[in-house]
Amino acid sequence: MAVNVSVRESTVVKPTAEMPRQFLWMSNLDMISLNAHTPTVYIYKPKDGDGADIDSFFDPTVLKHALSKALVPFYPLAGRLKRNNEDKNARIEINCNADGVLFVVADSKSCADDFANFKATLEFGRRLIPEVDYSAGISSFPLFVAQVTYFICGGVALGIGFEHSVADGFAALHFVKTWSDMARGVDLAIAPHIDRTLC
Repeated sequence: MAVNVSVRESTVVKPTAEMPRQFLWMSNLDMISLNAHTPTVYIYKPKDGDGADIDSFFDPTVLKHALSKALVPFYPLAGRLKRNNEDKNARIEINCNADGVLFVVADSKSCADDFANFKATLEFGRRLIPEVDYSAGISSFPLFVAQVTYFICGGVALGIGFEHSVADGFAALHFVKTWSDMARGVDLAIAPHIDRTLC
């Protein structure tokens, strides 16, 4: 299935509060899959109803603000990878520098119902998740990317990618749930466990 997408806006979202400036150790298992963002796409049909409720369905301003709030407890996601040059093995660490995550707003002439029986392909993911350029080295790209694509029917696709070495499936779902909660005005339910030395 061909999905034509036009990007409306591409921004870097940073945490709303000052974050600890530190370097987080990564295990050998963490470093197996560097330079790969694990893609996930959520597709939502148009919301039933009318008025302001429909106008606020996946409002990009609300999503960006909630994302910046969610990055406070999940502050390593707003960092970058780096090589520890002082270590003789040049161990890779997470540099918690709050450089931010990529947030893209896009439009498509497709409809949410078009995806009822689709089969996921790399091409499909490339259209609904921001593309990451790995060519400039590990310190150049965001660890989390997100794209909200608005379909002509009123439906929405939320495409996300986590740098594979930074978040496993549970951590990724925890972050997405927290982001969703904060977009709805709900406070953080469960704080993330940031100490990676226990893994």
